[in-house]
Amino acid sequence: MITAREKKKENIVEYLLYMWQIEDMIRACGCEMEEIERQLISKYDADAGLRSEIWQWYAALVDMMRNEGVLEKGHLQANINIADELNGLHQRLLKAPGETVYGSLYYKALPAIVQLRAKSGDKQTGEIETCLTALYGYMLLKIKNQEISEGTTESVKQFGAMLSYLAAKYHEDKQ
Repeated sequence: MITAREKKKENIVEYLLYMWQIEDMIRACGCEMEEIERQLISKYDADAGLRSEIWQWYAALVDMMRNEGVLEKGHLQANINIADELNGLHQRLLKAPGETVYGSLYYKALPAIVQLRAKSGDKQTGEIETCLTALYGYMLLKIKNQEISEGTTESVKQFGAMLSYLAAKYHEDKQ
C-alpha cells in the first residue's frame, strides 16, 4: 500500500507492474486474508494503526478481485484502465508531429514487440500491454534467478526505455 502509493505518484509503469505483482502475491496466498496477513502484512515494520490500514488495503483488493472474477488470472479493472490510459497516450504521442523522441524509442522497440506478439500468438494484446507483460515476465525470471538470454535482455531494455519515457509523459499529462 505504501509502496503502491509512492509508485503511483512517481512512475505509473512501475506502479502498474507492482500492482500486477500484488495481484499474483494475493493469488499465491489463496486470496485468504489469514495467509496474506502471515505472508505479507506481518513483514511490514509498522505500528498497529498503519498495519490495520495495510490489512484493509489488501482486504479491499481481495474483494475487488473476487467481485471482478480475477481470483485466478487477469487484472483488476483499475489496473486495466491505467494500461488503457497508457495505450491512449502512446497513440497520441505517435501521432504528435513534434514528438520525435518517443517515436524513435517506439520504432527501436517495435521489432521486439512484433516478435514477442508472434511468439505468444496473441494478436489482440496492445503494444503497451505487450511491453508491460514482457517487463513483468523479465522481473519474475530475475526473482527466480533463471537464466535470461541476451536477446531478451536487449528487448527488455528497449521496452523499458520506451515505457520510462511514456511514464514521464503520463506524469506530465497529469500535472
